[in-house]
Amino acid sequence: MTHLVIQAPDLAQATIEHVSALAHARRAVELAPGAVRLTEADDTPAARAQVAAYCQEARVDWAYVEPGARLADWKVLAMDMDSTLINIECIDEIADMAGLKPQVAAITEAAMRGEIADFSESLTRRVALLQGLPLDALEQVYVERLRLNPGAERLLLAAQRVGIKTLLVSGGFTWFTSRLQQRLQLNEAHANTLEVENGRLTGKVQGAILDADAKARHLREFAERHGAPLTRAIAVGDGANDLKMLGLAGLSVAYHAKPVVREQTRRALNVCGLDGILNWFEDTLG
Repeated sequence: MTHLVIQAPDLAQATIEHVSALAHARRAVELAPGAVRLTEADDTPAARAQVAAYCQEARVDWAYVEPGARLADWKVLAMDMDSTLINIECIDEIADMAGLKPQVAAITEAAMRGEIADFSESLTRRVALLQGLPLDALEQVYVERLRLNPGAERLLLAAQRVGIKTLLVSGGFTWFTSRLQQRLQLNEAHANTLEVENGRLTGKVQGAILDADAKARHLREFAERHGAPLTRAIAVGDGANDLKMLGLAGLSVAYHAKPVVREQTRRALNVCGLDGILNWFEDTLG
């Protein structure tokens, strides 16, 4: 038998009882405010389909989990940056400083939905629009607009506490990832480097663009360096550019993600913060 974890910012008792009935669960165990484990839940395809349909309608996150699952059994945590670890798409906010956010954001959205197959082309087009912007614009974005997504620090601290190695791998920019790496004490961070001349963006990226293939490669190489099989890696992302990385990980998590990502990952968080991941493991509670 497996357990079923349901969670939401405002999880009503009636919702708990309804999902418990759908899953024919033995009992409900409160894990934290807004999070409950339904023990010995029915995980047949029919039951899963009913649970999924109801939880989507009720805006509740759900996940079938193995009894006794431990975060400490995982070795690597890899995360995307924009709209996953942080609340913004950095390139869109940089573009806003030049009055070009609608044009750039439209390309970003299409790329994240998987409608633009060539990420490198989409990034090249967007970065070109930033030509001439001063570096002060990036600083302004970092200070005024960039925020960690809810639960990010709690998740990372819990992972680091049990010895998990942390990797930030982004199709965004090193200007931001390097600051976040230092701030959050991440083991490694990789992203694209914006070309700068005389304190202004040239509208170009230095070197090869970090695309979906590169994200997957960085995860594979990071795991190898730390002696970790990919089956013991957790990867979290939200856009189509994350799919190859997510596909390598033993546990793939779609975080407030596009439909194409939710459909291809093992688990999803659609309404909760990143620390919702911790409720899937029994050694992170209390």
